[in-house]
Amino acid sequence: MTLRQPASLHLPSFLQGTFRSVQQKTKREGLRCGEQYREDGTFPAPRQMLEVPAGEVVVAHEVVDLQRERPAWRLYMVSHVMGALAPDGQSAFPVRDDYEALFRDTVWGALFFATTHMGPVSAERTARRLQSVLRFWEPLQSARYLFKPLRGAQTLEEVMVASCDWAMDAWYPEGGASVRARLEVAAERMARATREDCIDAILREMPRALAHAGKLKHRQMLADPSFQRERLATLDSWSFERVSGACTGYLIWLLTGWDRELGRQ
Repeated sequence: MTLRQPASLHLPSFLQGTFRSVQQKTKREGLRCGEQYREDGTFPAPRQMLEVPAGEVVVAHEVVDLQRERPAWRLYMVSHVMGALAPDGQSAFPVRDDYEALFRDTVWGALFFATTHMGPVSAERTARRLQSVLRFWEPLQSARYLFKPLRGAQTLEEVMVASCDWAMDAWYPEGGASVRARLEVAAERMARATREDCIDAILREMPRALAHAGKLKHRQMLADPSFQRERLATLDSWSFERVSGACTGYLIWLLTGWDRELGRQ
């Protein structure tokens, strides 16, 4: 399938409406896409695309969708499509990965996948997500967004800071540039990162992860950069890929696991 990209922000019609109507439409879309995928390994394009008038608000995170009875553009509910792609009993990960690989190269998919961090957030995967957002920067700037934390409508730059500040801090710690420029440099560095580059980025992000990790019984040892580097060097390829992008949430997962291991020693 060839995806034609509009110059302005367009969203699939299944993302527009009240929460209940979008919930129903996204489930139907997921079932439709999953059925075609099982038949020939491809996905159909959305049946209808709607233009988002310049300046209109797009709900980009579930926690800020507080008026669910009101019609709205509900971008975050792409996750409901993905939740219906695979039937019960079938592994959902391959089909979700393929769905992302295709629709990440659309203006709506680019922003969704860059801000939701679904699946292991590796350096390679994050680079592709950020590169897609950068490719569609102009049409994405035409709208305003409701995203966490709870406050008024935000610009694209504010949304990217709220969702991907960890990527900029870990991969472009120099700072002093625009959000777009920092994302460009971060994506470029992630795309060509070696394992050692990833470890350095992870170590830069570890203080933030520790600050948000909650109760840790061995916090002092976990905060030691030498301990962190030693443990990172011993991770198998699967575990390392999950954290190689230095996403804060996945580093908390790593710290929690290390804390449990220390408790068993």
